[in-house]
Amino acid sequence: MKPGDKLPITGLDWTIVSAAGSVLEKPLPGAGKPNPFCADFKPMDVDPTENARSTGSFIVFGKFRMVDLGDLTWNKEHDLMCPNNKIGQVDFYVVSHHGQDISNSAVLVHALHAKAAIMDNGEKKGGTVAAWDTVHSSPGLQDIWQSHFSAAGGQEHNSDEKMIANMTSSPDPGNYLKLVAHKDGHFEITNPRTGYSKKY
Repeated sequence: MKPGDKLPITGLDWTIVSAAGSVLEKPLPGAGKPNPFCADFKPMDVDPTENARSTGSFIVFGKFRMVDLGDLTWNKEHDLMCPNNKIGQVDFYVVSHHGQDISNSAVLVHALHAKAAIMDNGEKKGGTVAAWDTVHSSPGLQDIWQSHFSAAGGQEHNSDEKMIANMTSSPDPGNYLKLVAHKDGHFEITNPRTGYSKKY
């Protein structure tokens, strides 16, 4: 895969935006505005791991738009989003890298302007305070849903229990979160463990 490639899935417009250490060179249609969050960006050390080579996707279903960048790390997020936002705004964001703070920079998260996000963290993996705070403070974001309660986050840096699929991983019950998207752009997220559901 390379940035700009399309996956031939009927009913979806699925574009690869990062792969093999590269990111999109040109903005997606409708994107490309200057990203004001780039001004405060501070680079981290170069990431030599496979995480910087993560395959990231921008997925459109009717009017619904979402992004999932896998484990893409900090400096590559900058390359994708600065000086101009090559993705634009989305409805839903899959929090990168289990909610670790070597990903999820403000230049990415805040510029996406998502309505809701799911963090696929473990009890002791990801779910860092810094990443949670960045996502939680994103303009327009209503909620973060989590796959696990983060031990590192404590009560102040975890979502309400009704939005967390698993409160413990010892043993891990393996509960999931469910998102249903509609062509008119609205979507619902449900936590089967608690029965709580919310429409966006």
